[in-house]
Amino acid sequence: MDGVTFDLAQTPLREVNYYLHHDIPKNGGQTITILNPNGAHSIAVGLNAPVDVEIVGHAGYYGAGMNRLANVTIRGNAGPGVAENMMSGCVRVQGFASVSAGASSQGGLLIINGDAGLRCGISLKGGDIVVGGSVGSFSGFMAQAGRMVVCGDAGDALGDSLYEAVIYLRGNIKSLGADAQIEPMSKSDYATVGELLAKAELSYNPKEFKRIASAKQLYHWNADANQEY
Repeated sequence: MDGVTFDLAQTPLREVNYYLHHDIPKNGGQTITILNPNGAHSIAVGLNAPVDVEIVGHAGYYGAGMNRLANVTIRGNAGPGVAENMMSGCVRVQGFASVSAGASSQGGLLIINGDAGLRCGISLKGGDIVVGGSVGSFSGFMAQAGRMVVCGDAGDALGDSLYEAVIYLRGNIKSLGADAQIEPMSKSDYATVGELLAKAELSYNPKEFKRIASAKQLYHWNADANQEY
């Protein structure tokens, strides 16, 4: 079977997700098309097979959350928490992504062609995120591992309380968060940005990006700092 199409105007989402969890072949090679999502929540969550899923329209909360192995494309906008806690695979949002996109992702690649809202990449744990537009305030907050590439601007408190994750930004920063700092780009950084841009099919020059990483002043508590870092 080469492909299956579901229409959420006629088929309950629970039935579609059940099929995705239980009935798709484990060896991949199948394309699932989901029509008329109309902002439904939790579409294509918890996938654990090398399947291609195309959501034709806007997705609600937690679209493609907990993804593993699958390639999911949302041909529209995505609500809060898209690709939350992703383990592997790829999720692409062709429009705008709301708050907390890619939250706690441990692997895989999230691509957002448009802008992302507040807290993009919050608590990132190893995944990669590429945003073709701008990101809102507190993006990369407490990001522990992984990489973010932002082709536009960033709001307030970018990279607040970063750990080992690195943010690459092309545009302007409204403000940096606690313990975040701009660092020189290395050859390895340029290669990383170029690799991720190529995967996202974006043609920006890696030399236009700056590196934001942790100053590591928050790694150890200092009782004399009066919480001023």
